[in-house]
Amino acid sequence: MSIVLDYNNMLAPRLGGRGIDPAALERMAERFRQAHADTMRRRDSGELGFYALADGGETVDAIREFAEGGGQAFSNLVVLGIGGSALGTVALRTALLHPFWNELDDEARDFYPRLYVLDNVDPATFGAFLDRVDLPRTLFNVISKSGGTAETMSQYLVVRERLQAALGDGYRRHLLFTTDPEKGVLRALAAEEDVATLPVPPSVGGRFSVLSAVGLLPAAMVGIDVGELLAGAREMVERCETAELRSNPAGVFAALQYLADTELDAPIHVMMPYSDRLRDVADWFRQLWAESLGKQRTRGGEEVFAGPTPVRSLGATDQHSQVQLYVEGPFDKTITFLAEREPAADVQIPSAHPEHAELAYLGGHTMAELLRTEMLATEAALAQRGRMNMTIEVPRVDARSLGGLLMMLQIATVYAGHFYGIDPMDQPGVELGKQLTYGIMGRPGFDQARAEWEARAPKDDAFVVG
Repeated sequence: MSIVLDYNNMLAPRLGGRGIDPAALERMAERFRQAHADTMRRRDSGELGFYALADGGETVDAIREFAEGGGQAFSNLVVLGIGGSALGTVALRTALLHPFWNELDDEARDFYPRLYVLDNVDPATFGAFLDRVDLPRTLFNVISKSGGTAETMSQYLVVRERLQAALGDGYRRHLLFTTDPEKGVLRALAAEEDVATLPVPPSVGGRFSVLSAVGLLPAAMVGIDVGELLAGAREMVERCETAELRSNPAGVFAALQYLADTELDAPIHVMMPYSDRLRDVADWFRQLWAESLGKQRTRGGEEVFAGPTPVRSLGATDQHSQVQLYVEGPFDKTITFLAEREPAADVQIPSAHPEHAELAYLGGHTMAELLRTEMLATEAALAQRGRMNMTIEVPRVDARSLGGLLMMLQIATVYAGHFYGIDPMDQPGVELGKQLTYGIMGRPGFDQARAEWEARAPKDDAFVVG
């Protein structure tokens, strides 16, 4: 069974005239042929390196060798990374491992390691983790393609010092660097300190790296079938080989979201999984869509300030926090539901309290039935109020389906970039922040400058509490 994209509720005939005119989607067919041709050209030139990840290769062999060999000497795997170096691994962990994986004992985990992802530099969290983790039984996977990511490298420096203090010269065995194959400070440090490494292809950006060593090494170490992940990705690549818009799921997704934004003033794109296991796919997508499509300039240099705003939601939880806005607020959103056709587990709801109608109707059903019904009801409520929504349904949340879903959304992002006329592969806004951080923290007199800044008198338009 394949991944299904149901977009009927994006179209005007289902929404009382408020949705996308089917004729507008038909008019996108020629633009899509151009987008597809451009995407294939960039893929074949090696510019879109994430496509080639689906084919596996020597890197996958190296990942399996490490995961099945030296990697199994550890009880804990800690990923140090941020953004694309972390979100993909979190999505894989949430979708494909037991929801309480790190709380299971060794036998229940089949002696695979626990998996932690530390993606921020808040000292309250980072320090507390290092105070409790068993360093002699822990491998730290430092992920930064450039080796210059301030957050990740600060984590690395702290961890290295702790490991040296606890293990002496043996600290090197507890580090793994996932970085550029030839350049960058992590690559240089690996050579200097004899630390094991895995490569991130130069043509693969962080937010497109989930199917590289960035995501596959942690997945393999905890027993996720990386071969199935890649098989699902390859199947989706094949499905998206066609230049016919209606037959290309990534193309349809991109075209509908683009039309909703540019023709119907709906720039807010909500992804709402009705599955806890798919919850963090929405977080991963949020970075993918925002960082790829939010651009000041077109590929030709024209100033456009383009880009939709992705939002993460969760069904049924956020029916009680966000759906009121989606149903009755501004017509500025699309909702994409993620659903699982065949849930792997279910819980029976007991029949009790028949005298209370508010409870009696639940008895004899299951939680999976309730969750599915909640999603269908939300779809219907949105459609009745003229709110655009679509559903991406996977057969089941397994490695093959997840690989296909992630690949579909990556390909859709490239198509959408073509529609907007921007380059979805760069991130100059992110780089500006990195440069300013380096410039401020690295300049002489930083401590004095910071003290003066923090002690400054409030500006006229500042409101001081207390």
